[in-house]
Amino acid sequence: MIERVFRSSRFMVWVAVVICAVSSLLLYGASVNIIWNTALDVVRDIPVSADDGKSLAVRLLKLLDLLLIAITFQIMAVSLYRLFIRPVSDDDRESQNPLDIKSFHDLKITVSQVAVVILVVLFLEQAVEIGATIATLYFGAAIGIIILASVFAWKNMKD
Repeated sequence: MIERVFRSSRFMVWVAVVICAVSSLLLYGASVNIIWNTALDVVRDIPVSADDGKSLAVRLLKLLDLLLIAITFQIMAVSLYRLFIRPVSDDDRESQNPLDIKSFHDLKITVSQVAVVILVVLFLEQAVEIGATIATLYFGAAIGIIILASVFAWKNMKD
């Protein structure tokens, strides 16, 4: 009985796939809305000072951060679908699409790489918003340690 429940539970993964896909679509839609409104704001009120330019840069960096999170949801939706719902065929193994995740190991590495890029964008936001402060130094050091640990983990992960 329990074995049958576990075998049929792969369909429970559909919930995660749908949630990731809908989340990704919502974030992409929000990003389009944000960039549209940002473009309208820039046309209406062109930045004339360095502070206004920094403010625009921070808004665009936050948009990039949002898009990277949307990409992560998309990767997770496609990967969960391919890993748990639809078995990978030999034709799929030949393709070199960056969204082709063929194993859980590939998914872990891809998601952690996107997370590192998100951390770098967060540091850039901090550096532009706050400037050169001791808090920015500490934040950068913490992110640097996380990135070093991630790279070390990637290199030592076994397939």
